[in-house]
Amino acid sequence: MLKILGKASSINVRKVLWTCHELGLDYLREDFGAGFQPTDTPEFKALNPNGMVPVLIDGDFVLWESNVICRYLAAREGRSDLFSTDLQTRALTEQWMDWQAGELNNSWRYAFPALARNSPQHTDETLIKAGVSDWNRHVQMIEEQLLRSGDYILGDSFTLADIPIGLSVNRWSMTPMPRPALPAVTAYYERLNQREGFRLFGRNGTP
Repeated sequence: MLKILGKASSINVRKVLWTCHELGLDYLREDFGAGFQPTDTPEFKALNPNGMVPVLIDGDFVLWESNVICRYLAAREGRSDLFSTDLQTRALTEQWMDWQAGELNNSWRYAFPALARNSPQHTDETLIKAGVSDWNRHVQMIEEQLLRSGDYILGDSFTLADIPIGLSVNRWSMTPMPRPALPAVTAYYERLNQREGFRLFGRNGTP
């Protein structure tokens, strides 16, 4: 059976849990991360030298980086509806997933801990304001994509790209901050809420 190391409140762990739900996969999960088993031990770093969650253990195979884990699992199960075998469609899926992990994720790096977690290390009002502006700018890019694509990030059908993007939209929606009106993003968020996997893992624990 698959084993997933990481606390369920982590946004990156939730990507993997939601993916497993969409794929109908059984797994065992062990709590690692802040407040649980540590990730800075030699034993954990032998699995992931970054000392971060999630880590996937599939028999003798060990994998880290949440978006890569999601792609691996979808390909492992042959789910071309989620992760297309068409080269260009697959590349677009990976494009949006990697954009989420890099550009979008970095846009909230200061604002989220300041506003959602009241972090004492993130109290600079100028940096908070700049962070909110950058975060909103990136979500505006999702709005523009949805206006082009339709119901989901790549078109009328749900794909693996919607898992990291959907979780990110949830985080943006739940953080107390000024946000522009983005009707396509709002409709997308409501559409995701119709999926059991999103209700179970997209909105559980800490946003």
